[in-house]
Amino acid sequence: MRLVLLSVLCHYGAVVFSQSSVVNFYVATESPIAKAGLLANIGPSGSKSSGAKAGLVIASPSTTNPDYLFTWTRDSALVFKTIIDQFTGGQDTTLRPLIDLYVTAQAALQQVSNPSGTVLTGGLAEPKFNIDGTAFTGPWGRPQRDGPALRATAFITYANWLVANTNETFVTTTLWPIIKLDLDYVMNLWNQTTQVFLISTSALLTGVYDRFDLWEEVDSSSFFTTAAQHRALRQGSALATSIGQTSVVAGYNTQAGNILCFLQSYWNPSGGFITANTGGGRSGIDANTALASIHTFDPTAGCDATTFQPCSDKALSNLKVYVDSFRSIYGINSGISANAAVATGRYPEDVYFNGNPWYLTTAAVAEQLYDSLIVWKQQGSLTITTTSLAFFKQFMPSATTGTFASSTSAFTTLTSSVQTFADDFLSIVSKYTPSNGGFSEQFDKNAGTPLSAADLTWSYASALTVFSARQGFSSAVWGAKGLTVPSGACQSFVGPTVQVTFNVVATTQFGENIFLTGSLDALQNWSPTSAIPLNANNYPTWSVVVTLPANTDFQYKYIRVFNSVVTWESDPNNEQTTPASGSFVIDDTWR
Repeated sequence: MRLVLLSVLCHYGAVVFSQSSVVNFYVATESPIAKAGLLANIGPSGSKSSGAKAGLVIASPSTTNPDYLFTWTRDSALVFKTIIDQFTGGQDTTLRPLIDLYVTAQAALQQVSNPSGTVLTGGLAEPKFNIDGTAFTGPWGRPQRDGPALRATAFITYANWLVANTNETFVTTTLWPIIKLDLDYVMNLWNQTTQVFLISTSALLTGVYDRFDLWEEVDSSSFFTTAAQHRALRQGSALATSIGQTSVVAGYNTQAGNILCFLQSYWNPSGGFITANTGGGRSGIDANTALASIHTFDPTAGCDATTFQPCSDKALSNLKVYVDSFRSIYGINSGISANAAVATGRYPEDVYFNGNPWYLTTAAVAEQLYDSLIVWKQQGSLTITTTSLAFFKQFMPSATTGTFASSTSAFTTLTSSVQTFADDFLSIVSKYTPSNGGFSEQFDKNAGTPLSAADLTWSYASALTVFSARQGFSSAVWGAKGLTVPSGACQSFVGPTVQVTFNVVATTQFGENIFLTGSLDALQNWSPTSAIPLNANNYPTWSVVVTLPANTDFQYKYIRVFNSVVTWESDPNNEQTTPASGSFVIDDTWR
């Protein structure tokens, strides 16, 4: 009970233990527990990863409510980036054999054909696999395009260390082919419309499918994914140059510039926050944005707002809006003052497990603040703009815009307050960490008890990264310094389209109508509520013309709607491929 006891002492007995001493103790005691918890979930020898192929990360040992006994490309990349940072930073020099197992495992996984495709037809963005390295073929939202970018970033960090330590041969012969596959995927497909893939209509009707953002729920462009893709291409271009693979550099750089341009479109100036997704029907306030900021942190970039660095005015304004959105929706946050730390979750509208705080999202807030402190102390000043003024006024109501050198009282007051604020978020994580130090995915919004998947590997990784940031460690430089959005209009992100006429012969009763939906944004992503109505001008043939992306495989079905009752066509889904240009006519008969 020592962690719980210290949290209580911190909350009620500051005269006995200062907040910083409690957090110091928590970091010291939890660090080895988190490290052990993370390693336990990596095959083949992890104590909780029985059955996992060597080098594969299980998301969690949990097999029911929820079943997380799979290996996710995104989670694995973030976990191994943590491991690689510890190894290359000299914090743990024993990790190299494990990293090499990850290399071998991912090289094999890239070649596994799966529902998203083969290695050359989209399979690199398959979100998850069975822990024996075989394809998961159940219904799921796919593709998820952050995985290839995050995996490339992890490997590039390792590759840079190897090159610096006279092992370039391993990089060029083993690592580069893996990295290039992922980077080429990002370069070619980062701006393509995602497609819903469903095994059957029954999966759709029962809701057993997810979408493709960080949380696998929204089928749209995602700030986290875009930021990860931008970083990967920048790092990939630099690595390619250093090892003589110059043929890819121009393409990587061009698309990195386009992605950086697109990244700016997520900023919501009127709301003062980063809109996390371009779709989904939610507020757009989301932990996705804080996570993107810490996972694209480059300490040499200062407080650059173009890449949304942790201490940039936009990232800080966004952080305040994000944190404030949870103040009144969790019972455990009640009674906490408006400028104090609170538990945070994925997004305020969350309903997964009834919507609760997450360990890794609360830790991410602290990590962004610690990253900011690293830069402010490194550059010897901090700047307040009209965009970030509300963030700073939380700590110093008299704060004004301007640049404040480290010799000023404003700098001292603000950095000290931000340090305390960050520690307070970590104290919340400590307060709801069970006595054995194990991390689940979530903790109950009213009782604070652990919920959902136990021993979540990503939760353990997030603890290790926030602890490192608090100690002043920063992640590898990746080239964010001095970047600017390309001059002039950015390249259009909309590819070529074609006009597709859908005709279906369907006999109906009076008041019954025919609608169309399918696997593309333009086909309303299988939504029966926003499906496209067809006209019956040539009854019994119903028709509609829809603009679809060219050269694209897609699936679709017709539905009947009568008195709000929806009836779907029988399985299987209809499938077509649009031509490269011109128009296309599809003639169907209702099944």
